[in-house]
Amino acid sequence: MTRVVSSIPEGARAYQGHRAGLVSRLLASGVDLAVTVTTLVVLYAAWSVLLFVLDPRGFQFPTPSLLVDWFAGMAVLTVYLTASWYTTGRSYGQFLMGLRVVNLHGALLRVPLAFLRAVFCVAFPVGLFWVAFSRQNRSLQDVVLRTSVIYDWSLRLPQKD
Repeated sequence: MTRVVSSIPEGARAYQGHRAGLVSRLLASGVDLAVTVTTLVVLYAAWSVLLFVLDPRGFQFPTPSLLVDWFAGMAVLTVYLTASWYTTGRSYGQFLMGLRVVNLHGALLRVPLAFLRAVFCVAFPVGLFWVAFSRQNRSLQDVVLRTSVIYDWSLRLPQKD
């Protein structure tokens, strides 16, 4: 008799496929925010190095305005979330927490829906807190765009719809 070993932790199997709650989503969002800030720091450093290489004698560290910093952060976060949700259905934070974003049919999001959801999440992050009031554990973004964030520890990707 062949014994099959599951990649899903034994304690998590009962939750596999269920919608995720607020705490796991907030933790994943915190990790994603850290990834975004790290990306921005790396981009700033690369920009500074390029300016130094182009003009070493007249080099000064760039000092972008707060508005430029804010827009850069929103753009990086939007691109990061869109690419993550389209390719694997999960950002790095969601991977660590065992979460995946799926559409109404349980499939990965296509680019337009992934982009809309990313824009909605970046522009209106407080919509996440609707999970605390929703009986179905759905954020405002999930309700409007008909998506779900589920517990999914499996390494296999869902099908594209």
